[in-house]
Amino acid sequence: MTPSEFKDRLIFGPSPRDSSQYFHSLSQKHSPSSSAAAAADTFPDSSPLDPLLPPQQHHGHPLHRSKTAPAMAIIDDLHHPMHQQTELEPSSRSVVRQAFALLVVYLSLGVLIYWLNRDHYVVNQTHPVVDGLYFCIVTMCTIGYGDITPNSVVTKLFSIMFVLVGFGFIDILLSGMVSYVLDLQESYMLDSAKRREEPAKRRSYIIDVKKGRMRIRLKVALALGVVVSCIALGVGIMHFIEKIDWLDSFYLSVMSVTTVGYGDRAFKTLPGRLFAAVWLLVSTLAVARAFLYLAEARVDKRNRERAKRVLCETMSVSQFFAADIDNNGCVSKEEYVIYKLKEMEKITDKDITPISKQFDKLDRCSNGKITLVDLLDSSSGD
Repeated sequence: MTPSEFKDRLIFGPSPRDSSQYFHSLSQKHSPSSSAAAAADTFPDSSPLDPLLPPQQHHGHPLHRSKTAPAMAIIDDLHHPMHQQTELEPSSRSVVRQAFALLVVYLSLGVLIYWLNRDHYVVNQTHPVVDGLYFCIVTMCTIGYGDITPNSVVTKLFSIMFVLVGFGFIDILLSGMVSYVLDLQESYMLDSAKRREEPAKRRSYIIDVKKGRMRIRLKVALALGVVVSCIALGVGIMHFIEKIDWLDSFYLSVMSVTTVGYGDRAFKTLPGRLFAAVWLLVSTLAVARAFLYLAEARVDKRNRERAKRVLCETMSVSQFFAADIDNNGCVSKEEYVIYKLKEMEKITDKDITPISKQFDKLDRCSNGKITLVDLLDSSSGD
């Protein structure tokens, strides 16, 4: 091995053909004798790399990697081998498929129970299956138009159970479906913004470069745009299918997507109830997502204002003593950073304590530092 080859090996790691030698040397116990033997096996005494090594490393002392060497993957592969996963985590798409399948089963069960007890409802009938689906959606979305009401013990108990189970069901599963669709939309817009040759200022308005995501104000705009589209679609369908004037169509559309449902207006025709079964489900979730993004935007704005205030203020004497964690009369850079993060309410003592315990566990020598030997010893001990 030439000196140039040895330098490349230290910086970039060994090549595939001599990786086994490194595995063998690293698997030895970290004692001087074993380290010297491993070094002698890997690099013989007569090797031309002798002039590159300090004199003490020829007499039983282990070799040390350069601090600038980035190639440490082989050590990680030795102590943390990558096992092939036998069970893949469900992707977002599979979760959406499962949620859709469960939704279909849940609504089918509700429609079946409604159809079997259709004579025990006060309803202006169009078709039993359509009326049952419409009733289940209106009940599950907690709108309550009042145009279909149960009038027996069985149907009332069914309505109670359906709305209680459906309320949690729609919150967990359907919200995940809407989040998935909005995340796809966000990902598409991010990719489009990155691909297009747009000015940096316009791109920064759309994308938060530091966080790698769409800015919250654009999320709010997209969610509100979906809500407005749902309201406009409802107005058109109500006017042309339900034969309601424009003002009452707008009134019923807004009362529906916001789940108010006064009950003075409702869908009465077969096409209108079919449309309402899908439209109410999507629009009510879109409104809930829009309000969530609005709340997130307010919290994000408050956090930014707090961070700006904390960074602009000077340190007082009381703050100095509060930042001096180890009470040694001086504040280190690490203590200052932790104090400022706590002031910004980004972290708390509950976040710091488990991390400190994990550090103490890895620090086998209790010197306040984690060395490579500590890391290897901890991995071999596990």
